[in-house]
Amino acid sequence: METLRVFRQSGTILVFAFFAFAVSSASMAQEKVGVTEITPTVLVFATSAGNLVASVGPDGVLLVGKASAASTPLVDSILKQRTKSSVRYVVIYPETVAKSEGDAGWGRLGAFVAMHENALRRLSGDAMGTAGVLPSHFADLGVDRPKIAFSQVLAFDLNGDSIHIVHQKPGYSDADALTHFHAANVFYLGEAFPGDGYPRIDAAQGGTLEGLLDQLTWTDSKQRIVPARGKVTDGRDLKAFRDMIVSVRDRVQRMVNEGHTESDVLAAHPASDFDEHWGHGLVTTDSFVSQVYAALKK
Repeated sequence: METLRVFRQSGTILVFAFFAFAVSSASMAQEKVGVTEITPTVLVFATSAGNLVASVGPDGVLLVGKASAASTPLVDSILKQRTKSSVRYVVIYPETVAKSEGDAGWGRLGAFVAMHENALRRLSGDAMGTAGVLPSHFADLGVDRPKIAFSQVLAFDLNGDSIHIVHQKPGYSDADALTHFHAANVFYLGEAFPGDGYPRIDAAQGGTLEGLLDQLTWTDSKQRIVPARGKVTDGRDLKAFRDMIVSVRDRVQRMVNEGHTESDVLAAHPASDFDEHWGHGLVTTDSFVSQVYAALKK
């Protein structure tokens, strides 16, 4: 069953589609997919894994971001209503191995699925060639690892837009990338800008505080920014997010310089004045502060 609700907010059409479908896993028995139309050819799909940004038109589809296996049939059905082309390109952003859903089932639908080589290597021990042992949950989800790896840049000339996916300095991870839809003036950064709260600097995946701040250096408030989760926003929100990280970093740095321990820093609550705005996401305040402390102690 499908229900569509259409709203208009600040010139953007928001279409929320809710589907129910039967699959073998009880945890995947129901999935909700939200659809935000930024332009007639650029959509944002909100899935349980996060946001997927899509270029959709006569040349086919490019999907970039976080994908869940449960949402793939739903997203695919919506795309088929928007384009007659069967061409599908999917670029999956990095996630921890335990949470990764590989190609999210897009490969079995005939899509060309890519991932940065650093993230792909973590999934199976090798970026290309014969795959190592895949995570055990891949079989349960019915997914595979992506078959295409990139190192620095992927460029697409698609649906009247020039789209570049550019590898960044390690922030959330060493597989971070910036996606820029030039004509639509839309940017996507993955977990470097989570959208729902504090960032994660995943040192186990090569993430760094310095690289994260480098990724978030913006000046144009007119640029539309798609976060990893949550509503489409703009450069002003991204700047406020970066300013928050800098403020917390500077406070923690002063305490580090004074010889305080991590327990001392946590007890001082250096991010408490930001909790009302940023303290509701997947990363807790203490976890964020601990990550900043660890980065500054190196």
